Amino acid sequence: MDWFLDPLQYSFIIQALLAAVIVGVVCSVLGTFVVLRGMAFFGDALAHTILPGVVIAFLLGWPLAVGALIFGVLTAVGIGVLTERGDLKEDTAIGVVFAGFFALGVAMLSMSDSYTVDLAHFLFGNLLGVTQADLWTTAVLGAIVLITIFLFYKEFLVISFDPVLAVTLRLPITFLRYLLLILIAVTIVVSLQVVGIALMLAMFVTPAATASLLTRRLPTMMVVSASIGAFSGVAGVYASYYLNVASGPAVVLIATTIFLLVFLFAPGRGYVWGKLV
Repeated sequence: MDWFLDPLQYSFIIQALLAAVIVGVVCSVLGTFVVLRGMAFFGDALAHTILPGVVIAFLLGWPLAVGALIFGVLTAVGIGVLTERGDLKEDTAIGVVFAGFFALGVAMLSMSDSYTVDLAHFLFGNLLGVTQADLWTTAVLGAIVLITIFLFYKEFLVISFDPVLAVTLRLPITFLRYLLLILIAVTIVVSLQVVGIALMLAMFVTPAATASLLTRRLPTMMVVSASIGAFSGVAGVYASYYLNVASGPAVVLIATTIFLLVFLFAPGRGYVWGKLV
């Protein structure tokens, strides 16, 4: 048990573990809708488009979450507006905004004296550097996301599985679509410190994709996905502590390993199981 307890003597490890669990759960729960609705590219693009907001906040000495949240919400709403009329396909609009905003962020960051270090921090996260303020921000925003998902669960379920039924029931589809986009933006802000911009997509997609191989029921999928996300976060912190590897990539690699094991050996549906049968 010493290997498990020894890291807990350091407050920064405890803060990192708490942040990793929160991010693992929030990303994984919302990630089920991202996977079901085929929004992985949107999540990846949105993660990159918040970079200008992060850089502006960094250069002005503001909390990074403030700049990220502002640009994340603006980007989500902007992409929604660009694609609402149907003049542009959603993937085209996302690609244009993604490339432009990310380039703007890198250009702005290049004006900083510590360009290389800061860019690495933004791109790959710094889980072991989570402060009390970061932890509170993560917890509050994460709670808002989970509560919103709980309140609109049935509506999100209908628009994800049966858009025609959603129209028949006269659900506010446009509002729900924008709400989901904004929730993704807020979740990205929650995850920024843990896995960074470049690895954000993995926390959305990998635990949820793993859970989808184990169950078809959405509530169960959310629970399994959240469990995988939380475990990956905790295991990633310990891997970072003992193996001296970057914390964000460690979290993602563990989640990816779990996905591969499930893909190969899931009872009744795994690749290897299929070959044996």
